Amino acid sequence: MTKSMVDVDDTALAVTDSGGDGVPVVYLNGQFATQGYWRRVVAELGTHDWRHITFDERARGKSQRSADYSFEAAVRDVDAVLDARGVRRALVVGWSYGAFVGAHWAGRNPQRAIGAVLVDGAYPYDWLDEAMERRIRALFRRMGWFLPLLRPTGLAPRMSADQQADSNIELGVISRERELGPVLEAITVPTRYVVASGASLGSKGDEQERIRTSLDRVTAGNGNIRVSAKVDSNHGAILKKDFAAVAAAVREVARLDVAEKA
Repeated sequence: MTKSMVDVDDTALAVTDSGGDGVPVVYLNGQFATQGYWRRVVAELGTHDWRHITFDERARGKSQRSADYSFEAAVRDVDAVLDARGVRRALVVGWSYGAFVGAHWAGRNPQRAIGAVLVDGAYPYDWLDEAMERRIRALFRRMGWFLPLLRPTGLAPRMSADQQADSNIELGVISRERELGPVLEAITVPTRYVVASGASLGSKGDEQERIRTSLDRVTAGNGNIRVSAKVDSNHGAILKKDFAAVAAAVREVARLDVAEKA
């Protein structure tokens, strides 16, 4: 197990690499989460056949602050981490915000991507409007007074409330069908979704379930993309309660890559 800081742009990312000769898997976190969220998936897969690479995004966990918290920076950082660890091809696994990053990265790097597992994220749906933007900014401003208290514990990023709101709003733009739809249509590597159920923090009523229905058009339009599992856990609990389903999807994608080469 190797822990290191990878320099990229104006920051440094905290990276953990299990090493070994197994299939490289790089894990992409939720928007304000840390690499520790993947520990159950990693344990379920083990290290005999897999090389696990996790990292904290900019200003999250043990990574340093940056002047750039954009989505494009998050996608570039995947290459920076893989290059630093000497990995040519990897299977990308992303949850929530990380699913969007993983979809973009896999679509842009078909020669480098073994495949992708997207965990309850990367749904092309127009959920952002002016009312939602106001709601997001109000939410983060209300949370702003206590977020600094959580930063030493690693439960909150070292970003201001406005920076976090900006990131969330940018995600709403990236989520739009006209933005994300073409990205998913262009994916040429095996890709599997693990889909959560119900509502979670920040959602109202059945809005998350309505967002998930957009996946039907994705799977109908691209034969490389399938739903591996629809689980009972909600968005926030899926890596804790349904880690076995995520690990099963990783195994499925790796088998498809092997079969394609045969």
